[in-house]
Amino acid sequence: MRGYFGIGVEGISKPMNAGNLFRTAHAFGASFIFTVNSEIALSEIGRSDTSDAWKQTPFYRYDSVPDMDLPKDCSLVGIEFIEDATALPSFRHPPRAAYVLGRELGSLTLEIQERCAFIVQIPTRFCVNVGTAGAIVMYDRMISMGRFAERPVGAGGPVPATAVPNPGRLPRRSIG
Repeated sequence: MRGYFGIGVEGISKPMNAGNLFRTAHAFGASFIFTVNSEIALSEIGRSDTSDAWKQTPFYRYDSVPDMDLPKDCSLVGIEFIEDATALPSFRHPPRAAYVLGRELGSLTLEIQERCAFIVQIPTRFCVNVGTAGAIVMYDRMISMGRFAERPVGAGGPVPATAVPNPGRLPRRSIG
């Protein structure tokens, strides 16, 4: 997969949720993780971040939205449960992206929404947990941008190609 992605949260207050998101980001190969306007202590996320993602992956703590300093040409993508958002299954992920999720009891602030190049919604009946939402987005990115075989028409996995004999080569014979 070409490009890179980072993922983070704005205003998160529960260390277990942050740890879950960061561990999952580490597993999916995030290039960086971040928080915006968050008071969580990294020492508190270890119960759910058993991979110590913040020690293995570059971690950025931004005190406010104006403090966010993303890499050049990196698109900020808000993940938010709002009516005007693009449904995730219809969204084409930018090659260079930073995904930001909102706080547990609220939404992304208008300030960060205005900074986003895109706002995407996971098409569920109601909001899901921050860690779950992040995992869904990262999985969707991997499936849509990775190098995987197309899904088969029928149930099951891809059918392996059958061996095609090479007509220019004689078969081997065992002696003995």
